[in-house]
Amino acid sequence: MMGSIFQIVFICLLGVAGGIAVGGGVIALIIVLDIIPRLSQLTDTYHRVHWYEGALITGSFVGTVADFWRWSVPLGPVVSTIIGLMCGIFIGMLAAALTEVLNVLPILAKRLRLNGYLFGLLMAMVFGKVAGSLFDWFVFSK
Repeated sequence: MMGSIFQIVFICLLGVAGGIAVGGGVIALIIVLDIIPRLSQLTDTYHRVHWYEGALITGSFVGTVADFWRWSVPLGPVVSTIIGLMCGIFIGMLAAALTEVLNVLPILAKRLRLNGYLFGLLMAMVFGKVAGSLFDWFVFSK
């Protein structure tokens, strides 16, 4: 009996620690990319930067709760496809911005002596991501 209580407590602590690590990574990414200040600068709404931060935190919280409690909204395949496409574009652009900030691809190409193959390397990464996402969507979403 005591062993199972310790296991439950350990799993809960491990889940909270993992959540803090992932959340810290996301916040670090947002800070490094200057997403909120850049967004407010582009839209000339710097006086509303707290609204952006609140929307980001609220969206993250609601998304987490919806995932844990398995909320679903029957939108149909067309609307779901459009939302999935927009989410994929957002994640792809975020990943592209991160690699641009960190200059990952040029450093990788230089170290591996692949300067002439940089475009092919980029396309392989893009097609690999698309293929992996489609595989996940078609195979594991059922």
